[in-house]
Amino acid sequence: MTTRPQVDLEDVRSYDYDLPRELIAQFPLERRSDARMMVIDRSTRAIEHRHVRDLPEILQSGDALVLNDSKVIPARLIGFRTATGGRWEGLYLREDQHGVWEILSKTRGHLAVGETITLRDREGREEEVLRVLARLDSGHLAVRPALEGGTEAILRRFGRVPLPPYIRDGQMIPADEQAYQTVYARQPGSVAAPTAGLHFTTELLNELERRGVARVPVTLHVGLGTFKPVSAQRFAEHRMHREWGCLPAESATRLQEARRSGQRIIAVGTTSARVLESAAQETQTALAPWTGVTDLFIRPGYSFRSMDGLLTNFHLPRSTLLALVCAFAGYELTMQCYREAVEQRYRFFSYGDCMLIL
Repeated sequence: MTTRPQVDLEDVRSYDYDLPRELIAQFPLERRSDARMMVIDRSTRAIEHRHVRDLPEILQSGDALVLNDSKVIPARLIGFRTATGGRWEGLYLREDQHGVWEILSKTRGHLAVGETITLRDREGREEEVLRVLARLDSGHLAVRPALEGGTEAILRRFGRVPLPPYIRDGQMIPADEQAYQTVYARQPGSVAAPTAGLHFTTELLNELERRGVARVPVTLHVGLGTFKPVSAQRFAEHRMHREWGCLPAESATRLQEARRSGQRIIAVGTTSARVLESAAQETQTALAPWTGVTDLFIRPGYSFRSMDGLLTNFHLPRSTLLALVCAFAGYELTMQCYREAVEQRYRFFSYGDCMLIL
């Protein structure tokens, strides 16, 4: 009898899998809830193939769905260096209390302090908008916008939806403004969508509520790190990105009530899971209110304290998000599900299908 070799769960290569390029979804489905949903029972290891629209039949009255209400901002900027005409692209990251922006900048050569950047809006109109103040230790730029009206107005005029590069090379079309946003998004601040939530329609949420499934909002502003590949060979060497999150007091109370009643807490997306578990780590109490910045890295060996289920999309190979799913469902079961998803021609990544792990 042969024994299977032990998998090194810290080795990033253990989280690789073969994915045909044509399975990477380039457009969303016409109706969000028509997405396929693989339903996995962790205790029996049973796998069932359903659709998101079936959730009212699968979830139970009293279950609590934890939804990340962060809103994607039009953070991708396109323009040129005013002095040279050289092509420039950027990604807005954040604004400080003095109105200075931190941006990721991509151009040939190095922008000098004092240089300006002319932005091009979606209709092709151009205006000198940004002045370089400093190059930060992170390699990002500190810039000051030259227009009146505030950051939100400037981004609304000049910004584009920051699609990940595996969707049409990051090139947005007008339909992405709505498609790459959850129907319950409320708090602006993300540079990538919490994609598990993209499957919900208002009608589906209302039907779940009628059947006694609670909606519990949390916030995690998805940051630049979500696009960053793992370059280390071992996860222990990977520096996890930091993101701002909040588990409001009212939401914490509702989740505590669900837990006391023996009901299930189901995180919609890895971002919601990260909020719940970050709150537990920071407060040393499961389901306590929390607001702060987290760099929590959840991977096999982690003990979950705050959730009983996870609805999540299919993630990139060798990614920290796939490691999180493996931590929750178990490595062998998760990788088995990914192989089956490929065989069954599921659609992968942000605009793709999903899995419900219970």
